[in-house]
Amino acid sequence: MAKEYQTISEVAGPLVFVEKTEPVGYGELVQIRLSDGTIKGGQVLDTSDELVAVQVFEGTSGINREASVKFLGETIKISVSKDMLGRILTGRGEPRDGGPAVVPDKRIDITGAAINPYSRESPKEFIQTGISTIDGMNTLVRGQKLPIFSSSGLPHNEIALQIARQAKVRGSGEEFAVVFAAMGITNEEYQAFRKDFERTGALSKAVLFVNLADDPAIERIVTPRMALTAAEYLAYEHDYHVLVILTDMTNYCEALRQIGAAREEVPGRRGYPGYMYTDLAQIYERAGKIKGRKGSITQVPILTMPGDDITHPIPDLTGYITEGQIVVSRELHRKGIYPPINILPSLSRLMNAGIGKDTTRKDHKGVSDQCYAGYAEGKDLRGLVAIVGKEALSERDVKFLEFADLFEDKFVRQGRDEDRSIENTLDLAWKLLGHIPPAQLTRLDRKLIDEFYPKDAMSQQMAKK
Repeated sequence: MAKEYQTISEVAGPLVFVEKTEPVGYGELVQIRLSDGTIKGGQVLDTSDELVAVQVFEGTSGINREASVKFLGETIKISVSKDMLGRILTGRGEPRDGGPAVVPDKRIDITGAAINPYSRESPKEFIQTGISTIDGMNTLVRGQKLPIFSSSGLPHNEIALQIARQAKVRGSGEEFAVVFAAMGITNEEYQAFRKDFERTGALSKAVLFVNLADDPAIERIVTPRMALTAAEYLAYEHDYHVLVILTDMTNYCEALRQIGAAREEVPGRRGYPGYMYTDLAQIYERAGKIKGRKGSITQVPILTMPGDDITHPIPDLTGYITEGQIVVSRELHRKGIYPPINILPSLSRLMNAGIGKDTTRKDHKGVSDQCYAGYAEGKDLRGLVAIVGKEALSERDVKFLEFADLFEDKFVRQGRDEDRSIENTLDLAWKLLGHIPPAQLTRLDRKLIDEFYPKDAMSQQMAKK
């Protein structure tokens, strides 16, 4: 039977320090009984011969030296079953939707285990999100981790919801599920998420883990691990393709910084803990495919860059660990374009593995390269026009300037409920490329131009000659 200790020496922020205990393990669960009989839960954060640091889930208010501490001898586990689908849970895996507790098939430690690199299978199956700037230009591949870099005030949550509603592995006939973990969001944001999932019917194939802004910061640390453990259970024991959306990783990192300050740790860059890279890697590296298993986990972490600074430690470290990034643009948002995804700094490092003749279409790579080049040139020309005026441009330059405007208005812009197939996305790209003479499409193979270049546009180009 576990002993109770009344040896609390200090309470600092979300931490309680306990002296003179028997040997306890890192991550061990703790029960704290207050003098009025209230019980709070916690977890061992640090342990030594003299002192044990305990992080308290419900906050430390009311805890004093009279409180007793019991070490339970086990780590945090989550109750998992297929019945989790359609449920909304707290960041600690307890019901938030008013329903009963999940009846578990089993209980699993949330720490998880890294996938052995030898056992990893190379990601190659295309995931269709229905968003042209992702599917056409920065393709998401099953088993990939592809973060969204955004800023406060931008519609990253709407983009996340659209991906959650529309994402599918085409032609596989295999089951697809979404695990949505929200950390430090407001109650207003939570209600919006919930209504959207219920309105569209997406909740039936989803599990939501929600940690609100007024919930303890300690719970924020647990939330993504709860979500990923549930995802691993669905993927590797029930063969689901699982899309895990984590929002907002900036709130998660702020919780790490808060706990580090309470522990009086020596801070790293901008006050964040020196181990933040390792901590983030433990989360992001739980995405992937395992040889011999049908299921997979694909991650889309979302983070808001403080001060729109892409060199900030959170996006910087995330970029090192993950396989690209989708960048949400304030400039496009100001123009009223949704989704305001800027393709120029965006990148999917695994895109080439998931596109082509057998997965999307043989013209996909060429079309993507040509649209990128044309849009980049058109944007550069906008700066030139501001100085010398449009009249000073050559006919060729005017075509690329017009292409950049059309690309933003027709290709980037789409409705919040508009689900474009990859064929629709590529056909739309060709329609826009039809505004540029075939001789200027230097990133496209001549055979592809002959096959896909719009016939009416070709006729017009010939007539001009």
